[in-house]
Amino acid sequence: MKNGNIVVGLDIGTTKICAIVGEVIDGALEFRNVSVSPSTGMRKGVVVNIEATVSSIRDAVRMAESAAGVEIHTVYVGISGGHVKGLDSYGAVGIRGKEVKPVDVNRVIDSAKAVYVPLDREVLHVIPTGYTLDGQNGIRDPIGMAGVRLEAKVYILTGAVSSVQNLLKCCEKAGLEVIDIVFEPLASAEAILTDDERELGVAIVDVGGGTTDIILYKDGWLRHSSVLALGGNHFTNDIAVGLRIPVTEAERVKKSFGHAVTTLVEDSEEIDIFQAGQGRKILRRHVAEIIQPRAEELLELIRAELRSCSGYDIATTGVVMTGGGSLLEGMDRMAEAILELPVRIGFPRGIRGCAEIEKNPMYATGAGLVLYGFDSESDKGFYPDAFAGIFGKMKEWVKGIFV
Repeated sequence: MKNGNIVVGLDIGTTKICAIVGEVIDGALEFRNVSVSPSTGMRKGVVVNIEATVSSIRDAVRMAESAAGVEIHTVYVGISGGHVKGLDSYGAVGIRGKEVKPVDVNRVIDSAKAVYVPLDREVLHVIPTGYTLDGQNGIRDPIGMAGVRLEAKVYILTGAVSSVQNLLKCCEKAGLEVIDIVFEPLASAEAILTDDERELGVAIVDVGGGTTDIILYKDGWLRHSSVLALGGNHFTNDIAVGLRIPVTEAERVKKSFGHAVTTLVEDSEEIDIFQAGQGRKILRRHVAEIIQPRAEELLELIRAELRSCSGYDIATTGVVMTGGGSLLEGMDRMAEAILELPVRIGFPRGIRGCAEIEKNPMYATGAGLVLYGFDSESDKGFYPDAFAGIFGKMKEWVKGIFV
C-alpha cells in the first residue's frame, strides 16, 4: 500500500480538517490516531481561499505525523458541496464467451457511463446499482454466470471541475498526493452503516459545518444523493447574531449548551457567556429559542428531499444522522418528530486501535475514507474502473498548475 502500511483519510470540511491514520497489520486495519485543525479557507464545502486551506491541511497532517510517528505523502480525500450532483444511467453489452467475466462487467459499466457530461463537470464516481442477465434482474455479481446479454444500472456522481481542481491543488501545495477523491457521505456510510440497514433501506443525513449531505441505500445499492447548503455554521451564526457575541464564543455556546428543543430545557437554567472579556449570565432557554427554528428549517428541507425522491419508500429502517451537527442535543428527537422515521446517531463502527474515533460522529467521514482506502487497495469488492475517470485529467491539471 501507499505510505508503506499506512492509509490516511483527509476530511476537508467547512469548519474542520480531520486527518485519520490507519495502519495495515497482518492484513487487518488498525486506526492509529486522529488529528483536527480548524478550517479557514472553505465555505459550504468548497474552497474559497487556497492559501488558508493549504495551511489548515498542513497543520492537520503535521499533527497526525507527529502523533503516529510516520511521514504522510498520500491521502484519500473527501469532497462535498452543492455542486455534487447524481444521475441514473443504463448500459448493455453482449457476452463474448459462455460466461460473464470481469472484462464484461467493466465493458457494461463503461457503456453505462457513456453519457453526456457538460465540460464544466467531471465524473467522481460510477457506482453499479444492479445487473440484469438475459432478462433476469436483481443480480448483484454476475461474474461466472452464463448468459448472452448483460445490462447494468449505475448511479453517476459528478462535481464541478473548478471545485475538484481547487481541492486537488490545495492538497498538492500541501505536499500530498491524492490517491482518490470520495463523496463524503459515501465514506461516512462505510463507517456507520450495518449490512441490514443497507439491505432493508436507510437514509444517511450527514450534518456538516457548511452542508448537509443525504444519501439513500436499498437492497445494498446506492439509490439517491443530494446536498443541502445548510449546516452547523448556520446555527452558530444565528447564536452570534441573536446574543451579539463573537462567532468563536457562539460556537462554544452551541457545543456546550445548545439544544434543539426549547421545551426540554429547564426555564431556570442559566449559563455564562463572554464578550470582550466580560462575562454575563443568560437563560439557556434563550439559546434553544434561537436554535430551534433553524433546526426545524433544516429538518423540513430534509423531509422535502426524502419526499421528492421517494425516500420514505426506500428508508424503511429509518435515518442515520452523523457528522458534527448530529451532536446537537435534542436534534435526534426533533428529527424523529418531523421526519416521522426512526432516527439514530451514526458512530463509526468496528474501529480498532483508537477509541476516540468510535465515540464521535464528527469523525465518521475521516474513518470512512480510511476504510474506503483499505478496501480499494486490498481489492475487496471494488471493480478496478468503477470509481475511475477523474485522475487521468487531474494529472494534466496538476501539470498545468505547477508549471
